[in-house]
Amino acid sequence: MTFDSDITGILSRLKSGDAEAEAALIPRIYPELRRRAALCLRNERPDHTLQPTALVNEVYIRLLGQHQVDWQSRSHFFAVASRLMRRILVDHAREHRAQKRGGGLPLLELDRAVVLTDQQSELVLAVHEALDRLEQLDQREARIVEMKFFGGLTEEEMALVLGVSTRTVKRDWMMARAWLHAELRPDPPKGPR
Repeated sequence: MTFDSDITGILSRLKSGDAEAEAALIPRIYPELRRRAALCLRNERPDHTLQPTALVNEVYIRLLGQHQVDWQSRSHFFAVASRLMRRILVDHAREHRAQKRGGGLPLLELDRAVVLTDQQSELVLAVHEALDRLEQLDQREARIVEMKFFGGLTEEEMALVLGVSTRTVKRDWMMARAWLHAELRPDPPKGPR
């Protein structure tokens, strides 16, 4: 049994309620989740306090609540993890913005460990908002950006998740990257793509 099919089998067992599946899954996915979290956090400033481990723990807690998902493969699992990493970082950036503007809500434990600069929070939100706009134009390109930027999936993994060729993923990535570059410029041109 290959590593990929082993994880897929464990995910299937987990969905069907096998109590031992979670214990079998953790050691197989944790190193990869941690690697992907480190990639996701690579653009943060060197002295921030959020560690990949804290992001992985939050992602894992949320993934455990995904019992209704019919896991298709290891790549599908990590694509969902990528989306969750994006949501966690965007939620944090929004909370940081609210705190900056006088929001009085208490922060979650994870958020107390995170120190983002104003510029980093704005960048996370700008990328998130641009991805939302891209999704209106091309959902597949938006998913590719999300899986690559927030999850570090390879082109082959993305192709498997999306059910397209690697060549299609490469082409879509080039288009999405060019579109995002134009969108994230200080004065982006407005209008059709």
